[in-house]
Amino acid sequence: MRDAAVDAVTDSLANVKVKSDIEFDPDVPEILPKEDQENILITSALPYVNNVPHLGNIIGSVLSADVFSRYCKARGCNALFICGTDEYGTATETKALEEGVTPKELCDKYHVIHKEVYDWFNIKFDKFGRTTTPLQTEIAQDIFMGLYDNGYLEEQSMTQLFCEQHAGFLADRFVEGTCPRCGYDDARGDQCDSCGNLLNPFELINPRCKVDGSSPVPRESNHIFLALDKLQPELEQWIQKSHESGHWSRNGKQITDSWLKEGLHPRCITRDLKWGTPVPLESYKEKVLYVWFDACIGYVSITANYTKNWRQWWRNPENVKLYQFMGKDNVPFHTVVFPSSELGTKEPWTMLHHISTTEYLQYEGGKFSKSRNIGVFGNNAKETGVPPDVWRYYLLMARPETADTIFSWRDFIFRNNNELLANLGNFVNRIVKFVNAKYDSKIPDYDTSVIDYAGFKESVDAILAQYNDALKSVHLRSGLEAALQLSARGNLFLQENKMNNTLLAEEPEKANVVVGVGLNLVYVLSAVVYPYLPDTAQGIVDQLNAPLRKIPDEFALDLLPGHMIGKAKYLFSRIDEKKEEIWRAQFGGGSQKTDDAVEKKKEDKKKRKEEKKKKRVAETATAAEAAKTEPGTATPVAAS
Repeated sequence: MRDAAVDAVTDSLANVKVKSDIEFDPDVPEILPKEDQENILITSALPYVNNVPHLGNIIGSVLSADVFSRYCKARGCNALFICGTDEYGTATETKALEEGVTPKELCDKYHVIHKEVYDWFNIKFDKFGRTTTPLQTEIAQDIFMGLYDNGYLEEQSMTQLFCEQHAGFLADRFVEGTCPRCGYDDARGDQCDSCGNLLNPFELINPRCKVDGSSPVPRESNHIFLALDKLQPELEQWIQKSHESGHWSRNGKQITDSWLKEGLHPRCITRDLKWGTPVPLESYKEKVLYVWFDACIGYVSITANYTKNWRQWWRNPENVKLYQFMGKDNVPFHTVVFPSSELGTKEPWTMLHHISTTEYLQYEGGKFSKSRNIGVFGNNAKETGVPPDVWRYYLLMARPETADTIFSWRDFIFRNNNELLANLGNFVNRIVKFVNAKYDSKIPDYDTSVIDYAGFKESVDAILAQYNDALKSVHLRSGLEAALQLSARGNLFLQENKMNNTLLAEEPEKANVVVGVGLNLVYVLSAVVYPYLPDTAQGIVDQLNAPLRKIPDEFALDLLPGHMIGKAKYLFSRIDEKKEEIWRAQFGGGSQKTDDAVEKKKEDKKKRKEEKKKKRVAETATAAEAAKTEPGTATPVAAS
C-alpha cells in the first residue's frame, strides 16, 4: 500500500510543468571562485558597532549591496556577499565607558542588535562577521609588516593631550570642553554637536578628560605613519584604470580626486588605545592600529572566517571583481587608504573594481538623531507593523544616488498604496484570481498567433534590457523603476485584451492566450523583483506553484500548459493615510514621549559635570594656555 505522503508529492510534481534550466537556488553551502564563471566579491561598509543603524545607514550600504548580490546570483554569477560589525577604536571605548561595560561586552551586545536588524530587513549576507577575531589580528599585522618591510611606514612624533589622573593619552572623543566657535560647553575633541564644526582637541577652551574630568596636558607620543605620498604615483595609475574599467559612481570618483589633487601626506595608522589590533613592533606594543587602517582589512578577515580558502577571493585579481558599497563619508578609506595598503605590500591583492556610494538620506527634512529621538532606526521599522519588503521598496526608491533625498511618511504611504498595491499587487492578484476561478487553477493550451505576441514580447524584452543594464551598472533605483514598468505593462496587457468573463465566453481562444502569456509575465516579474523584494518574489512563485527562477534576458513561456498554479493571496495591503501623523508624532522627536529613566540619567550627568566644574581652579587656565603653546618642534596632530 502506497504511503499517502508519497502520493501527495507525486501528484504535486505531476501538476508542475515548468521548463528546465531556469530554476534558481539562492542557498549555496560554500561559495568559491570558478574559472568558467564571472566571480564577484561584494562588500558593504562595515557598520560601526556602537549604535543601532538608522534607515540612512541601511540604504547607504547593506541594503544596496544586498540588492546587487541577489541580482548577481539570480543571473547565475558566482557572487560572495561579505559584511560584519566594525568593533575596534575610540568610539567603542567611549560608548563602553558611557554604558559602564567593557568594550567586548558592548561589541557582543551591539553585534546581536545589528544582526537582528539586518535579518528583519532580509539582508542575505553570505557571512556577517566581526573585526575582533584572531584572523583579523593575523591578517592586519601581516599587511602592516609588508608595508614596514617595503619602506612605506615611518615614525613621527605627535603632540597629544595626556591625562595625568589615569595616566593615558586621550583620543579626540575622550576630550571635552567649550567650543571656541559657539561656546557650547560639551563639545568633543573631534566635533561640536551644537554648531557641527570639526575641531582639534587643542582648540577646546578648558579641555577636560571624559573619563575623570581632570585637565589634560600636552605630551609627545611617537606613532607610525603610512607614507601615502610615496605611494601616490602608483595609486593614481591604479585609480585611473579601476575607474575606467569599473565605472565608479560619480561622487566616489569626485571625492577621491579631491584627495589626490591636494596631494597625499603620511597618515597616522596607530593610536594610544587598549581596544584594537596590537601594533606588531616591540617598541609599539602598548599601541594599537588605527581603526580606519584596520577596518577595511576586516573584509578580508571576515572572508577568512567564512572559508579557509579566502585567498581564492582576495589574492585573485585576474578572476575576481570587487564591488564595494558605502556612504560617501567612507570613500577615501576605500579608494585611497586601503588600496595604498594593498599596493604597498607588493602582493597580488584583489582590488576595488566598482565603488557604489550614496549621498545622505534625511528624515523629514532634518537629520536622524538617536539622542533626540528623531527618525526611524532599524529596530523601529518592525514596530510599525509594515512588512520588510515595503520598507525595502521605499528606501530603494529614495536611494540618494546623486544627491541627498528625504524620507517622508506621506511619500512612504503613497508609494505603498499607489505603486506596490495598485500596480504590482493588482496585476498579480487579478490574473491569479481569474485563473483560480475560471480555469480551476490550470494553465490551458493556447496559440500565441491569436494575439500580437511578437509586439508584446518586443515591449517586454525592451524593459528587461533596461532593467539588466541598470543593475549591471549598479543603478539600483533605475532598475527598480524598470521592474515597476514591467508590472505596469502587465496591467496594460490585461486591459488591452479585456481579460474578463465576456472575453472567456465570446473569445475563449484569446482568453486562453491572455491567461497563458499573462501568467508567464507574472513569473518573469517574480524574478526581476527578487533582488529588491525577496518576500514578494517568494509570495508570487508560491501562488504560481513554481520555483524561484533566474533573471532572463528575454521573455519566454516557461510555465507550460497543464501547469497547476496555487491560490491567490494579497501581496500588499493598504496603509491608512491617518498613519502619517501618528508615525510622525511617534518618530518625529518633539512630540515623542521621552523615557523617564533617560531623562533622569541626563539630569544626573549634568549635576556631576557641575560638581566637577566647581573643583576646577587655577590649573585649568594654566593647562589651557599650555595646550595652545606647542612644545618642542613637533607639529601638533590630533588623535581621533
